[in-house]
Amino acid sequence: MAVHPRRAPRRPPLSSPLPAQVRGPASTPASGLTRLNSLPYESARAALLHCCGSRRWAHRLAAHRPYPDTPSLLAAADEAAYDLSQADLTEALAGESSAELGHGAPYAALLALDAARAEYERTFGHAFVICLDGHPPEEQVDQLLAAIRRRMAHEVDEERSISADELRLVARSRLVRLLDTLAGLGGVGPDGGPSGADFGLFAPVG
Repeated sequence: MAVHPRRAPRRPPLSSPLPAQVRGPASTPASGLTRLNSLPYESARAALLHCCGSRRWAHRLAAHRPYPDTPSLLAAADEAAYDLSQADLTEALAGESSAELGHGAPYAALLALDAARAEYERTFGHAFVICLDGHPPEEQVDQLLAAIRRRMAHEVDEERSISADELRLVARSRLVRLLDTLAGLGGVGPDGGPSGADFGLFAPVG
């Protein structure tokens, strides 16, 4: 994901703030985007799969390169996320896992968070997905716990729509991290792409 013509604006099912690091002018070093644009297709697709677990999403972004700037990449990522089929969304959600969030939170709060996550996964069949960009680390446990409890009241279809939009925001955030990492990348794999150790930096988080 050249600049693509945008369809008529679609309203996401839930209004969520964009990650703080992608508001306004792009701050990601241009060398990160240049590196993504120049990667072999399979290396780019593999890296993008660490941003969103939908193979269709990763293929679309990899196949539509090169991108002239970071906002064009993020816009294309949004459009690809809105176009995910239900099967694509199921695949992407299946690839998510809960992040380990300690940050000095009280043990009782962490126990409550683990219990809430387990109840959520039993109810909805996938990991809880939320974008917490803009919240300091010490607030994230409380934010997660409150969000899980609030969203447990949703019907399955409503929660699936909310999860899809949160997944879109998480993918944007991971793309920015990917560009930052590519900008400072040292090692390369046998095909000229990032090494396997570099891909480990993009393990899925909830």
